[in-house]
Amino acid sequence: MKKIAIIGGSGLENPDILKSPQNIKIATPYGELTSDLTAGKIGDIDVVILSRHGKKHSIPPTQVNNRANIWALKELGCELILATTACGSLREEIDRGDLVILDQFIDFTKHRNTTFFDTFEPGEMKHTPMADPFNENLRNLLIQSAEELKLKYHKTGTVVSIEGPRFSTRAESKIFRMWGADVINMSVAPEAILANEIELPYAAIAMSTDYDCWKTDEEPVTWEAVLEIFNQNVHNVIDLILNTIEKI
Repeated sequence: MKKIAIIGGSGLENPDILKSPQNIKIATPYGELTSDLTAGKIGDIDVVILSRHGKKHSIPPTQVNNRANIWALKELGCELILATTACGSLREEIDRGDLVILDQFIDFTKHRNTTFFDTFEPGEMKHTPMADPFNENLRNLLIQSAEELKLKYHKTGTVVSIEGPRFSTRAESKIFRMWGADVINMSVAPEAILANEIELPYAAIAMSTDYDCWKTDEEPVTWEAVLEIFNQNVHNVIDLILNTIEKI
């Protein structure tokens, strides 16, 4: 039976979804984790929950220690990762509260450690394939569960990850749309990159909370608006994760 890692934020660090929750501390070669891990069970399945930005959301996107986080999940024996993220919509058809089962990313971050391979051993160059960074089997299970739960969701989506913590300018938002991005966030890269490097199957559920700032007939995104929509819809994300875990 697989051991599953869940990476997320508000609402998902609530131990109520876990039986017998306990905090775990672990040292890594890459420094301290974002926060303590919470381990427990969902049904009969071992689950480890990681709060990406800390349990009080105190860690800005650039300061998240992605290498330590992903390394620790692998070290603890997790065999796959289900990640969640709030995102801004870059498409009219992706409404507030919609879920997107991501299948591609664009890494527009600038100041993050994006690889475990700081050096190559002689004759052991590591160039990880990244054509399809989100595990197709996990994506299909998420899609199947979303159908069963009758959620409003999108089967595919390209996310552009920006550095943050600021939001985009209107010019940047328009460029990202021209590049083919469907949603925007500050977290999937390099998280997905590192999971692939360390051979942890990774899938992500993105919840649309706003329209970034490309829509001139809408108010530009604010953090307060993001939280309001996220809190209204986080139960859908939790239901989707719980339903999907039953299928793994």
